[in-house]
Amino acid sequence: MSTASTPTSGSPAPPTTGGTMLRPFKAPPKSKSDWLAPAILTAKTITAAAECAPFPYIKGVSGTVLILLETVVTVKKNREDLEELCSSSTEIITILHDQVKTHGNTAAVKFKGLCEELESYLKAVILAIRNVQDESKGFRGRVKEFLKSSSLTDEIAGYQTQIQGLCSKLKLMAIVETNFKVGEIHAIVTAPSFAVVKAVGNINNCPPPSRIFQGRQAILDKMHQFFNTDSANQHIHVLYGLGGAGKTQIALKFIEESSFSDVFLVDTSKVETIETGLKSIAVSKSVGDSAQDALTWLQSNHNKWLLFFDNADDPKMNLNDFLPKCSHGNIIITSRNPELRSYGAHTLVSDMEEADAITLLLRRANKESSEENLKLATEIVKELHYLPLAIVQAGAFISKSEDLEGYLALYHSNRAKLLSEKAAQSHDDYAQTVFTTWQISFNQLSHLAATFLQLCSFLHYTGISEDMFSTASKYDFLSWLPPREELQEPLEFLSHFLGPPGEWNSLEFLDITTEIKAYSLISFDAKTKLFSIHPLVHAWSQSTLPNETSLQSCMSSILGMYITKIPENEIELASVRLIPHLVLLKSVNRDGAADFRRAFWRIYYNAGRFKDAQCIAQQVLEKSQLFSGEDNLNTLEAMGNLASTYSQLGEFRKAEELQSLVLKTHTKLLGEGHPITLVAMGNLASIYSNLGEVQKAQEFEVLVLEKHTKLLGEDHPSTLLIMGNLAQTYSDLGEFTKAEELGVLVLKKRTKLLGEDHPSTLLAMGNLAATYSILGEFTKAEELGVLVLEKRTKLLGADHPETLRAMANLAVTYHTLGDFEKAQGLEVEVLQKRRQLLGDKHPHTILAMKNLASTYQDLSKQEEMEELQQLIKDTKKSL
Repeated sequence: MSTASTPTSGSPAPPTTGGTMLRPFKAPPKSKSDWLAPAILTAKTITAAAECAPFPYIKGVSGTVLILLETVVTVKKNREDLEELCSSSTEIITILHDQVKTHGNTAAVKFKGLCEELESYLKAVILAIRNVQDESKGFRGRVKEFLKSSSLTDEIAGYQTQIQGLCSKLKLMAIVETNFKVGEIHAIVTAPSFAVVKAVGNINNCPPPSRIFQGRQAILDKMHQFFNTDSANQHIHVLYGLGGAGKTQIALKFIEESSFSDVFLVDTSKVETIETGLKSIAVSKSVGDSAQDALTWLQSNHNKWLLFFDNADDPKMNLNDFLPKCSHGNIIITSRNPELRSYGAHTLVSDMEEADAITLLLRRANKESSEENLKLATEIVKELHYLPLAIVQAGAFISKSEDLEGYLALYHSNRAKLLSEKAAQSHDDYAQTVFTTWQISFNQLSHLAATFLQLCSFLHYTGISEDMFSTASKYDFLSWLPPREELQEPLEFLSHFLGPPGEWNSLEFLDITTEIKAYSLISFDAKTKLFSIHPLVHAWSQSTLPNETSLQSCMSSILGMYITKIPENEIELASVRLIPHLVLLKSVNRDGAADFRRAFWRIYYNAGRFKDAQCIAQQVLEKSQLFSGEDNLNTLEAMGNLASTYSQLGEFRKAEELQSLVLKTHTKLLGEGHPITLVAMGNLASIYSNLGEVQKAQEFEVLVLEKHTKLLGEDHPSTLLIMGNLAQTYSDLGEFTKAEELGVLVLKKRTKLLGEDHPSTLLAMGNLAATYSILGEFTKAEELGVLVLEKRTKLLGADHPETLRAMANLAVTYHTLGDFEKAQGLEVEVLQKRRQLLGDKHPHTILAMKNLASTYQDLSKQEEMEELQQLIKDTKKSL
């Protein structure tokens, strides 16, 4: 048998560059006596041309096709049984020849893998033919035996299908543009979507999950349960969530653990990539060469196939167009867009469990799980908020630097750089870093949506509400508030959400937030009606700011405009919600920002942040005195605010001095019976009470209550406030029956007007509980005290001054009941938090020391008692 690799006599010379291009060989009709001769001639010509090219894999496959054809020549009868296989092989090398002739090196690299695969298959076919010819029976007889043997039939059919698949694949690859870089083409050729299917066997063109995959067991268990449930319906499961949360890795891990007849991975980032992926399914299954062919095949195939649509992130794309329309099959979709939940079962993929996050970090960092390393890793994953991609990036950096201990310090000063740095060595195919993956999504947002997200980066990442923006749009341009000309930017931004009458349009706001939610850059809690941002997205968003000063001033103004519209009876609860935003904003003193310091003082004061409130109150007073004068009502308001703040800080003499001046000036300007004068009088009475001048306090409070009741009625909040203060004063004077009567009345009215959960109601409840305790009605006192503490902790938080007051009062009740252990537990916490919030010299802190020392004495804890008593003495000396 000849294995000539050069043209025989009479053969045309190899074509040179620019010559006529050879067309794919087409087998003649079977009625003709011999179809092999022109096929062999074409193969010889192409093989000779391949000898002149520097691509051994093309030369190798061309020569192997020629060997196949010359082997088939030796089959004397019924060689038409191999005609289709030979025709496909010749067609492949003809197309290869044309592609290399036209595109040179680019095409050669592009088809390298296909050439090697085809050569391997052809050698197997040649060997099979030779084995058949070695038998005593003729080829025809051997073919009949093949048909009787399922294994041999499958073998021949398998080779035939493989080569047909390669030919179809080659045609698809040939139409792909070849003016890419060689590296890009090589990536396309070797991508999983171009995998060739064996006739006997399954497709699984998915890469394995990361070698350091960790955790996510709850999600995997949920998916296994879902896909293993018998159902007459198609199984669709959507994994959705923030970019970098690990959706694709979870899907790949699930696929690795499962058993499907075929698994098809489709890049769903664009319509074009979906169509290409579906086409490759059709080609690999030899059912056509279009996306619709693939869908038709899937719809008719009742095997347990799985279609994996990865990265379906484009909210404008209708994925339903590409879902097989049938009641069978399995589909996994990964997406940043929560709207895709509508397709079926769904799971939010968010942050990792702490233990799994620690293990992942140490594995990627190549660090052992020692006690010290576990401690360091715990702090790192907390700082990274348990986001998988961030943890993997941190681990990669630590692996390179070999400095686990020093990572957090570097992270705090170089966060953007570290979260944007791609590791040279990776354990999966994810190409983006933490910051770049979100930047891709951010770039898809409209200008208004992007601006909204950037403004929110100046707020705390939780507790963002539509109400903040809608209420700000109703801002009143009053004389003591910033004028319109200072609020151009916030007014312009808010105008995008106003309808023609100037009213807030929630639908416009919904459109913008929905646009951002589609990329999981912001989340919404339907129960609380609050938006939140992942802490790392929040930090990344700040790094994208084009004009930080302008945006920060704009958000500061919007927040200030909102606060000015909060009613007084809602301010305490609002302050608890808003204080995290205000603390983060840090724009009170920013140059160029509209001056909303009066509004910000309200929040700091009612949130119990008295030191911050004092700083702001002093600034406001100084500015008002400078520009408005001493007797201006705005100046007097600022003076009264500072006096109230001094009182809360325990500086009662400073408070008395200022508040006396406020009352004197108000009386002169407005008269003794004016509501503002009465408020000033009531505030001074409270200061006298704190100073221990209870008789003075009573005189003022009786007078104020009488005038308030006459002017405003006995159900007015201000009247009830004075009534509650007077009840406390009666208690201080030892008139407990009067105190109880007034306390019961105030509680009843506040519960009716405000509800039992309102802070003012709880204040009245706490005061009454204290009175019951003094009266010896300990059961009532304990019952009310426990209720007040529970509600205040829930509403105001564990650190709020009013919560600590409720805790201290309940501790006194427990102490009186002889339950010293319970009293001690509460008093230790009260003292610790008051020292932190108010300092050692504050009267409330000193009182907490005394109460705890007394409890220590009753518990016979002599050493602890003496230590605390010495601290009290030292503190009083320094006053």
